[in-house]
Amino acid sequence: MKETIIGGIDMHDNSLVCRVAVGRGEAETKRYSNSESGRGRCFKDLAAKAAQYGGADIVVAYEASTQGFCFYDDCRDNGIECFILAPTKMRKSKKDMKKKNDENDAQLILETLRGYVLAGNKLPAIWIADDETRADRQTVRARLDLGFKLTGVKTQVRTLLKGNRLSKPDGMGSSWTKPYRSWLKSLCMDRASWPALATLMRQIDSLEREIKIVNEQIETLSLTPRYEAASRALVEQITGVGLLTAMVFLTEMGDLSRFANRQKVGAFLGLVPTSNESGESSDRKGHITREGSARLRRVLCQATWARVRLDPGESVVYKRNVSRNLKRKKIAVVASMRRLGILMWHVGLEAQQKANVFPRKVSTQLDKVA
Repeated sequence: MKETIIGGIDMHDNSLVCRVAVGRGEAETKRYSNSESGRGRCFKDLAAKAAQYGGADIVVAYEASTQGFCFYDDCRDNGIECFILAPTKMRKSKKDMKKKNDENDAQLILETLRGYVLAGNKLPAIWIADDETRADRQTVRARLDLGFKLTGVKTQVRTLLKGNRLSKPDGMGSSWTKPYRSWLKSLCMDRASWPALATLMRQIDSLEREIKIVNEQIETLSLTPRYEAASRALVEQITGVGLLTAMVFLTEMGDLSRFANRQKVGAFLGLVPTSNESGESSDRKGHITREGSARLRRVLCQATWARVRLDPGESVVYKRNVSRNLKRKKIAVVASMRRLGILMWHVGLEAQQKANVFPRKVSTQLDKVA
């Protein structure tokens, strides 16, 4: 019987800690730098071990992190099967949490992968987006990051004004209108010894110019064959959904046909409640899992408030949920967010299928577990 080289890798910014075993055999630890040369040595060592066992297959796994898909791409280029595991779905005992270190983390990944390879256990592997989807995500995420930065700088301006006992003149209206900005700039000129406000205003101007540029890039991206049909359908058919919300949804979700039903969509969005059931005790529901993309939940929340305000049907449902418990308005908002996410999935999926932008491919081992 052909052997399999199995590797569990705990990845950090500067290091790789690998626990490698041959089938059911004892694992050994190897450490490498997380650099091009370090990863190259790792692949050479794996290939050498595979050669010792007559060309054994090599399967490795690591947990998803800010390191992205770099190691996965390197594995693919070297003919090594690689899985990226969801950290939130890794089963860790209290004992594991108390004895957490790099080697133990790598061992847990190894045992999880070995259970899948040798016994067919369920593997908590994530869906691997194609290169084009990854690049599109980066563009849309850059726009969201710019928005967060702009909000932060505006908050600094308000804090600065409050700290100096300054408030906008009566009758000026909403903040950040043209009169309000003119007033802020007049403060910069009147107080030559107060450069703090001036630098914050320059930052705001710079961020707004950059946001305008990225918005144009996202608009151009939305007109490409991959997104045109789905983005148009989402914006035109769903009240409260703008182009940015639609593009965040489509780039974060990717191929919408990979979700079998609405339950899978809700779970991916992290908008389903946790469950606590044991023995004869009833199934008690807790807070939402918060798994999946926090960016996506954030834009869904913003779009939900727009729907509650603009869509009469959604407003009725929201108010009905609030009336059940006036102290738990957040539950009503989460319920509305989940309905919106599922509605966007239905509308986007239909548009994607008509446009055939994600044609069905031959099933692979990775597709079966993702």
